[in-house]
Amino acid sequence: MLAAGCGLVAGAGLTGAVAAEPPPLPGAGAAFDRESLIALARERAKAPYVAPRTDDLPPLLRNLGREPYAAIRTAPGRGIWEGEGLPFTLEPLQRGSLFINPVQLYLVEEGRLVPLPYARDRFRADGIELPDLPGEAGYSGLRVRARLGQGEPFEAAVFQGASFFKMAARGQSLGVTARALTLRPADARGEEFPLFRALFVERPAGDGALVLHALIESASAVAALRFALAPGERDTVCDVEGVLFARQPLDHLGLGGAQASYLFGPIDRRNVDDVRASVHATDGLAILNGAGEAIWRPVHNPDSLQISSFVDENPKGFGLMQRARSVRDYEDDATRWETRPALWLTPREPWGPGAVTLLEIPSDSEANENILAYWRPKEALVAGAELRFAYRQHWTWDRPEPPPLARVTGSRGGRGSTGSRRLFLVDFAGEGLAGSGSLDIALAAAPGTITRQELVGDPAAKTARVVFELDPGGDRASELRLVLRRGGRPVSETWLYRWTP
Repeated sequence: MLAAGCGLVAGAGLTGAVAAEPPPLPGAGAAFDRESLIALARERAKAPYVAPRTDDLPPLLRNLGREPYAAIRTAPGRGIWEGEGLPFTLEPLQRGSLFINPVQLYLVEEGRLVPLPYARDRFRADGIELPDLPGEAGYSGLRVRARLGQGEPFEAAVFQGASFFKMAARGQSLGVTARALTLRPADARGEEFPLFRALFVERPAGDGALVLHALIESASAVAALRFALAPGERDTVCDVEGVLFARQPLDHLGLGGAQASYLFGPIDRRNVDDVRASVHATDGLAILNGAGEAIWRPVHNPDSLQISSFVDENPKGFGLMQRARSVRDYEDDATRWETRPALWLTPREPWGPGAVTLLEIPSDSEANENILAYWRPKEALVAGAELRFAYRQHWTWDRPEPPPLARVTGSRGGRGSTGSRRLFLVDFAGEGLAGSGSLDIALAAAPGTITRQELVGDPAAKTARVVFELDPGGDRASELRLVLRRGGRPVSETWLYRWTP
């Protein structure tokens, strides 16, 4: 068990007889604060898991396709706090289609709970006669619209589906999906998806931030999370604090999970017949590890599942980024991939030993979020353990406070000079390339052989391109590592990539 990182403590309050049934969710007028939610989560973790009821959902809603479901909108004037002059409006989301699990919604008014019962007239559904649903079980989540100054409201956050949520700054469209909790992804035992059971939203206090609490539950764990989100012009910042209670041993836990779609891009266009230049909501994983090394790992759409672990201790930050920001990078006037946010995560306390883990899953559809990154603590949790964690998210155009190094601005791959050889072009840009003295290429392949390498630099433009060719021989994968140095010291990010045929 971890002694410090992530705030793990052994089994406090979880010993003794197992309760027959979990305690119910609180009712109207009940006192509420963060500690009371943590206490509720602790008590529910003592009881066996009871899955939410889904057989109450009428076939009309259960069988809705994506497009008819997406056409269901909040009726004019029916948003929570709409017209009250507050910087936020809440929009409960209808159950149906992919979102069949009920989520109980509450407002927190002066420290007391006000449940939000289901009301059919909250929604406008052209061509669909929405049925009545149970008052406590009609919603699947909620949308948050934010207003900055006198500007128009924009979609700042959505909490819906398992324990997933999305956020964006003004001018961005929703893209990366964050996970409140990740359990056993790509595991032979099968992935477990914890669910939002209840969301509690505090009335805004006028400081430009919205506080939302979540009760999350699965067969293996219960968690209480607090989200404090502050939408902005350049980024939306969200501080996340969580307490997790292990019902069962947890040996494959993910914190700070984020997933996004990647269909193709300049580094891999095989089997692609598409007029667009690229199709992705993320183009790479950025890491600032505990030793201060800045890493850029382009993602790709492999032919078979790829799992990469970047072993570390107390990482300083990581996230799925979207660096290609020009319309010409995509040539997609409808989807506008260039407006999707990057998501950068910074731990707010030491996380101890573990690994930033990257999953790249084969996909034939841009709708699939086939790229997943998360922090996996080294030590497992025993049944009855508690885990406390905290981190800050920046939903942004670019990561905050990047290190003073040249960064990777482009990665391209294609057929090499002969046989199975592959040619790569890696572009860098930054102040570190403008200095005097020659630049050195530090390039390695394992396994495989680098048969050619060349540096094309332009100090005046502060750019450099590395051209190299890989001969993988008979191997089916090669780990590539590249960094630019001057006088033995790095002047660029470390570019990492796993080539597979």
